[in-house]
Amino acid sequence: MTEIIIGIDISKGRLDVHRLPDGERAAFDNDKAGLKRLIHWLGPDVRRVVFEPTGRYHLTLERRLAEAGYPLVKVNPRHAKRFGEALGTRAKTDRGDAMMLARMGMALQLEPRPIGAKTLRDLNEMISARRALVKDRTAAKNRAKGIGLAILRRQNADRLKRIDTDLKAIDAAIAELIAADKMLSAQHAILLSIPGISTVTAAALMAQMPELGALDQRAAASLAGLAPMTRQSGQWRGRAFIQGGRALVREALYMPALVALRFNPDLKAVYDRLRAAGKPAKLAITAVMRKLLILANALLRDNRKWTPTMP
Repeated sequence: MTEIIIGIDISKGRLDVHRLPDGERAAFDNDKAGLKRLIHWLGPDVRRVVFEPTGRYHLTLERRLAEAGYPLVKVNPRHAKRFGEALGTRAKTDRGDAMMLARMGMALQLEPRPIGAKTLRDLNEMISARRALVKDRTAAKNRAKGIGLAILRRQNADRLKRIDTDLKAIDAAIAELIAADKMLSAQHAILLSIPGISTVTAAALMAQMPELGALDQRAAASLAGLAPMTRQSGQWRGRAFIQGGRALVREALYMPALVALRFNPDLKAVYDRLRAAGKPAKLAITAVMRKLLILANALLRDNRKWTPTMP
């Protein structure tokens, strides 16, 4: 039986779809009614549905297709771009991207992966909403510095108050969601035991990297994009650097790494040793972030909390 592969390019208001091997194309609105029509169009016997994560715009699609039982493949946008370049594709269109994703799924035989339990999906959505509110708050605070008119100052102040109210509501909802799930509650407590890891950071790690605790340390660092990539050809050796992986995990670990430099002597020793060897501060902080992630992975794997004797 011929495998049916679906590629979907996702934008805010539209879903462009390409089906292989017959090459059929379609487009649907990225809303409740459009998703219902998409599922009807897909039908049964789909081997894999390939798409790229696009901020919050893919979340509803991902959830609805998972609930309908479709095998989903969420590909790294960087990998998709490189595959398109390998095909010699020069034009950049939504229909072309959908076709490229379908061809990528067929050529590489990408294996579908479950997207996780509903609780984790809800947690991920709330963490994304919280991140957006924090960005809005930062923008509003920056605008306040240059506002001259009294009416605009009042409106900006009102907006900041509303954002703070919304943040408190989301934080309360996140805490309630975690407390209601026995496994998440246990994982949250383990992560909170690590110096520098806050409630928000622990929740973000569980949402953005649910594989923590089931990986070896190399795989954990690689998945987060914190494993140095070696560059070497013949006698030439370039500077190693990090690339790819889950940027939101790295974002979540940055501030905890700075806090750990104050409260975790062993991690501060790692930072100081690298700086003394002439390494840039950014590289040394990245190394501390990697150590924090590996530590979190090991503690979750062993189901135990951090103690002061641990690095």
